[in-house]
Amino acid sequence: MEAGKSPIIEVRRLTKSFGTQRVLEAISLDVYPGEVMVVIGGSGCGKSTLLRHLIGSLPPDQGSIKMFGAEITTMSEAEINKIRKRFGVVFQSGALFNSLSVGENVALPLREHTQLDASTIETMVKIKLELVGLRQHLDKMPAMLSGGMKKRAGLARAIALDPQILFYDEPTSGLDPVTAAEIDQLIVDLTRKLNVTSMVVTHQMDSAFTIAHRMCMLDSGRILKIGPRQEFESLRGSNPDQLHGEQDRLVRQFLRGDAQGPITERRTAGGYEDDLLKISLRHDV
Repeated sequence: MEAGKSPIIEVRRLTKSFGTQRVLEAISLDVYPGEVMVVIGGSGCGKSTLLRHLIGSLPPDQGSIKMFGAEITTMSEAEINKIRKRFGVVFQSGALFNSLSVGENVALPLREHTQLDASTIETMVKIKLELVGLRQHLDKMPAMLSGGMKKRAGLARAIALDPQILFYDEPTSGLDPVTAAEIDQLIVDLTRKLNVTSMVVTHQMDSAFTIAHRMCMLDSGRILKIGPRQEFESLRGSNPDQLHGEQDRLVRQFLRGDAQGPITERRTAGGYEDDLLKISLRHDV
């Protein structure tokens, strides 16, 4: 990133376990103002758990998370709520309130967290919905919207308080290719127009390479690779015979979606005979 820029998000040695399962292992990364950081990785790699830590809904076992220069892991709920007003979250499903219209969903954070009068809020709602192409649908109920429209409405609500950071959880999951491409372009446009920092969790490679400035790949709770999008593009197009490290081969397979490689070899390697033996022993007892 630009020389002299301080990170807007700083994560240091973030570690989290659920019972005996280690989900995040010493995660460290920086996200800089104005960039789109895309976090990728297979199902169960820790992407969503990392996001939940960043928005303050999960406490870490160890490690530090600083946002806007402030340590959030030691904050009280009241303190973290003040930080939450400075970022928005776009959930995978849109997470709209079904009993409220589109306009009412977008107006809710403005009514809850500002002293604006009703006419000003109405104007702000129309502005936010215009940004995501839904101004003409403000009176519709969520049940009347398509999947892509729900995600747009969720995005409009997320930007209602003019956040400095936007977090996206699988923003194009479950969408057809054209709608997904529209959402990708919307993320790019809003990042530029609103000068926000965006962190996107996804396993959709088309989206990742469309929107990212930098990318971070998680594997089994660890950061496997982090760097500019161009490095990942180069690795995706590389000749596997010229890759010497297991790490690069694993990243390349995931980026390309190849059926064969170290990821699938790891899934099928060993353990099968032991599992069968355990079953046999249980039945023999």
